[in-house]
Amino acid sequence: MENAGRSVAKWIVERLGTTKKNRVAIFCGIGNNGGDGYVIARHLAGVGMEVHIFICGDSNRIKGDARINLDIVRRMDLHIQQLDVTDSAQINKVIKEISSDLIVDALFGTGLSGPPRNGYDQLIDGLNAQSAPIVAVDIPSGLDCDTGQSLGMTVQAESTVTFVAAKKGFVSNPDCLQYTGQIYVASIGITPLLIK
Repeated sequence: MENAGRSVAKWIVERLGTTKKNRVAIFCGIGNNGGDGYVIARHLAGVGMEVHIFICGDSNRIKGDARINLDIVRRMDLHIQQLDVTDSAQINKVIKEISSDLIVDALFGTGLSGPPRNGYDQLIDGLNAQSAPIVAVDIPSGLDCDTGQSLGMTVQAESTVTFVAAKKGFVSNPDCLQYTGQIYVASIGITPLLIK
C-alpha cells in the first residue's frame, strides 16, 4: 500500500509540478483502494500540496493497512470530510463545492464485483461532470479489471496509474480507454510507463 500510494503521488507531482499551490481532492472508499488514497494524501501534503480527503462510506468499516494510513493522515491534521454516500443532498453539496486542480479516484479497486450503487453511482456521476481531470488509482471505479467492461456507473479518468502490470481487461478490451484514459504502469523503483 505504501509503495502503491507513493507511486501515484510521484506521478501526480510530476504531472502538476510544485511551482504553485496545487489542490487535490482524493475520494477514498473503505477498502484498500481508499488506503492507497490516504498514502497519496500524505505524500502530496509533504510536498506542499493542498489536499482534501473525502472518506466515502462508513469509516468504522475501514480495517488493516487502510485503517493505519487513515489514522496517520488524521494525526497530520489534513482536511478530511466524512461523506455519507447514501445522502443524496450531501453528495450534491460536495460535488458543487469541489475546487481542485486534480481529482483522485480511490473509491474501488479490483475487488469490485458488481455495479457501484447505494449512492456511489451518484457520486461517480458527479465526479465525471467535473472540469478537473481525474486520475484513477489502479483501476477506474466501476470497471471490471478482467474484461475492461463497465459494471455500471464508471469513473471516466483522464489517466490511470496501475500497479505492476496492465490489467487483463486493459489489454484485451480497447474500449476501456474511455474510462482509463492514458494508462501508466508503476512499480517500485521504476518510472511509470505509458501503455500505448
